[in-house]
Amino acid sequence: MDKKPTTRKGPDFCSLRYGLALIMHFSNFTLITQRVSLSIAIIAMVNSTQHDGPSNVSTEGPLTDILHNRSRSFKEFNTKTSVYQWSPETQGIIFSSISYGIILTLIPSGYLAGIFGAKQILGAGLLISSLLTLFTPLAADLGVILVIVIRTVQGMAQGMAWTGQFTIWAKWAPPLERSKLTSIAGSGAAFGSFIILCVGGLISQALGWPFIFYIFGSIGCVCCLLWFTVIYDDPLHHPCISVREKEYIISSLTQQSSSPRRSVPIKAMVRCLPLWAIFVGFFSHFWLCTIIITYLPTYISTVLHVNIRDSGVLSSLPFIAASSCTILGGQLADFFLSRNLLSLIAVRKLFSFLGLLLPSLCAVALPFVTSSYMATIILLILIPGTSNLCDSGFIINTLDVAPRYASFLMGISRGFGLIAGIISSTTTGFLISQVGHVIEHLQVAGEDWPEWECSELEQLR
Repeated sequence: MDKKPTTRKGPDFCSLRYGLALIMHFSNFTLITQRVSLSIAIIAMVNSTQHDGPSNVSTEGPLTDILHNRSRSFKEFNTKTSVYQWSPETQGIIFSSISYGIILTLIPSGYLAGIFGAKQILGAGLLISSLLTLFTPLAADLGVILVIVIRTVQGMAQGMAWTGQFTIWAKWAPPLERSKLTSIAGSGAAFGSFIILCVGGLISQALGWPFIFYIFGSIGCVCCLLWFTVIYDDPLHHPCISVREKEYIISSLTQQSSSPRRSVPIKAMVRCLPLWAIFVGFFSHFWLCTIIITYLPTYISTVLHVNIRDSGVLSSLPFIAASSCTILGGQLADFFLSRNLLSLIAVRKLFSFLGLLLPSLCAVALPFVTSSYMATIILLILIPGTSNLCDSGFIINTLDVAPRYASFLMGISRGFGLIAGIISSTTTGFLISQVGHVIEHLQVAGEDWPEWECSELEQLR
C-alpha cells in the first residue's frame, strides 16, 4: 500500500479528472440541499398551526429553528401557498424517513455500482432525487403518507448516489491525487449545507416554500445533464480525455488488480482488521457530526442568546469552514505523499487521528467557555472544520485497501455512520428532554433549590 508510482506527472487543474471532481462537487451540493430543503420549508408548511399553541414551537427540525420567526414574514409575502396540520410526531417521521431510505440502499448500490457502472447508478440516483424534490409540493397536497413515501424513496436514491462515487475514483484517481480529488468532490456537501441555511428561508419568504423544492430540484436536473454528458466510468472510454492524461492515470493505477470482478469476499472482509478500523472511524465521525449538525442552531440561539437572523448566519459559518478544511486537508495529504515526507499509511493515520481528536477536544471544551461569546463561536467553527480532516484519512482509505470493492465498502461504512447518527441524535434528544423534566421539577420546588443550580440547568437545556 505504500508503493508510489514513478510515472511522469500528468496535467493538474486543467485536466479532465479535476473537471470530474468539480461535477461531483456540484452533485454532492445538489444532494445535500435537496435533503435539507424540507427542514427549511416545513416552518412555512405548518405555519397555520402556530396559533394552536406552543406545542409546535419546538417541533420543527433543528435546522429550521434558525429561521423560525421568518414564517410570519412568509405569510405576508405568499398567502396562497398551502399549509398543513402536521403534528410534531408526524414531522419527526417525515424528517427521519429519508435516513431510513439511505440505509436501505447503501450496501446494495455500492455492490451494483461495481457491476453495472457507477455512472448509471449514481446518475440514476441523482435524477430520481431531483424529480422527487420537484414533486414534493404536490405530494404534500395529496397527503402526508405520500410525503413520507417520497422522502423514503428519495433517501434510497441518495444512497445510490453517495456510494457510487468511490467506484469512479477507483478508476480515475491516481494514488498521489486521491486525497485532493475526493476532498474537492466531498466538500460540495458542506458547501451545500452553508448555502441552504443562508438562502432557504429567504426563498420561502420571497417566493413561497414550494420554490425551495422547485429551485433545488431544477438544479439537480441540470446537474444530471452534466453528469450523463461528461462523466464516464473510466478514462479508457472517455472521448475527450487527452492521451497524456489517459496514459498518466492508467500507468499510475497499474499496481491495482485489473482482474475481472468476482463475488465479494465477505469472510475475508469480516476478518480484516483495517476494515473494522475504518468502520469504527465512520461510527465515531458521524456520531459527533450528527450532533453538531442537528443541535448547532439550537445551541447558538439558547446558549449565546443571539437573535434569529444572527443565529442563521452563525449556524452556516461552520459549514463553509468545513468545506474549506476538506479541500485544504486533501491538498496537504497529497503534498506529504508527493514529496515522500510521509508514507501512505502514516498520512491516513495522521489525518484520521487529527480528524477525530481535535473536534472531540473542541466539543469537550465548549461547556467551559460559554461565558465567552468569541471563544464559543471559534470552537463551534473548529468542530466541523477539523472533523473534515477525516476525508483525507479513513474516509477514502477503502480506495487504498480494496479499490475493486470501494463502493461496496463505502456503503457498509456509511451504514455504520448513519446508525451512529440515529443513536447519537436520539440519545441527545432524550438527555435534553430529561434536563427539561428536571427543570420543571425545580421550578415546582421553587425556593427549595439554589438559584444558581436552576440557572445552570436552564442553560444546559
